[in-house]
Amino acid sequence: MDDNEPVELQEPLDELARDPKRFSHDLKFPPADKIRVYDDTLRDGEQMPGVAITPKDKFELARMLSDIGVHIMDVGFPSVSEGERETLRLVLGGRKRGELRPDLEVVCMMRSTRGDIDSTMQVIDSLGYKRDEVTYFIFTSASDLHVKYKLGKTLLHRDGIPDSEWLELPVSYYREANLRMMCEAIGYAREQGATSIEFGGEDGSRADVDYIAEIHREGLKAGGTRPSTPDTVGCYSPFAVREYIPAIKAAAPHAPLVVHFHNDLGLGAWNTVTALGSGAEVFTTSVNGIGERTGNAPMHQVLMQLRYLFGIEIPGFKYEKLRNLARRLESMSGVPVQPTEPGIGLNVFSHESEIHTAGMLIHPAIYQFLPPADLGAEISYVYGKHSGALVIEHALRHAGMRPEPELVARVLAEVKRVREERAERS
Repeated sequence: MDDNEPVELQEPLDELARDPKRFSHDLKFPPADKIRVYDDTLRDGEQMPGVAITPKDKFELARMLSDIGVHIMDVGFPSVSEGERETLRLVLGGRKRGELRPDLEVVCMMRSTRGDIDSTMQVIDSLGYKRDEVTYFIFTSASDLHVKYKLGKTLLHRDGIPDSEWLELPVSYYREANLRMMCEAIGYAREQGATSIEFGGEDGSRADVDYIAEIHREGLKAGGTRPSTPDTVGCYSPFAVREYIPAIKAAAPHAPLVVHFHNDLGLGAWNTVTALGSGAEVFTTSVNGIGERTGNAPMHQVLMQLRYLFGIEIPGFKYEKLRNLARRLESMSGVPVQPTEPGIGLNVFSHESEIHTAGMLIHPAIYQFLPPADLGAEISYVYGKHSGALVIEHALRHAGMRPEPELVARVLAEVKRVREERAERS
């Protein structure tokens, strides 16, 4: 045996250690080639407080996202600012020139109003593109809290009812008026040339599931093509997802269902995976999980959970580029990734303690089940106060030096001394 190489296992690894994918569950996932990765970094990700990304940087991200294998990309609200319009121009131009994949779907957001739809289409017209070259995401609200208290006065004004009636009218009025507003907007977008229309209601995780189902059924009848349901405030549990998503999917079984989950309880990724196993086919994420409050379901976490716990690999997705993508967004956004962040953190494949490094030098599977190469990484050893003699011997051999016991002891003592002195100074 080469002292620099791990031992060759004499038995299959899955006989020595349980395969993480071997457990009982009741989730039923779509075929891997039917699952769609929907990136929200350029829109919802940038809504993270304190973050502003230039159109030029957004286009660089768009190229990286196209290359890594996302299927759908939200570019935001082109009707609201020149920066958003420039981003749309760069993205559509890049797709036309072949810098982005031709099958990359581009989504523009808008409220359920003719004004937002007209403004978006005017931008597309001015850029010289056909109106059917993007998907129109026409959204409203779903929870009674939102429908009556966020949208209430807007709905009253549409019907010519004075504000004085706002608090007195029942929720049932606002539900009907909200549904009518959304369906009219979808129908209008169709009349104006839209062919791909995503739609849905904010705050779905706190809404009546029967009302969400009605929104989806009626939206499809009005001309929508893809319903979406969000956990806007990040309050879903996996148990609630298992209850809600099958019922929502049953209302529109033949249309692809989008889920958009936030991460306020640290469950964004797991809820997303659960939703995919409960009827959804399309999931939104953001790079590094950036976004409002605690962010969106992190792309890397969703993809890793699907791959390593359920054996689902998205065809054509370049997992090995996730870490480079993470570093680039760190630089653009100024938001650092924690070193312990699964998959993309700088410490994920690093080891220092004597017990762990000794085990890793025997065979990497002893203390690590994720293959670093899958994510474009390598195992590294950190030398510090927790290091042991074996990792020093390993380093000396790699440097072409004989690991004599006296030399190993001297190097180890010096490593510990330097590390502890640095700790004192800091």
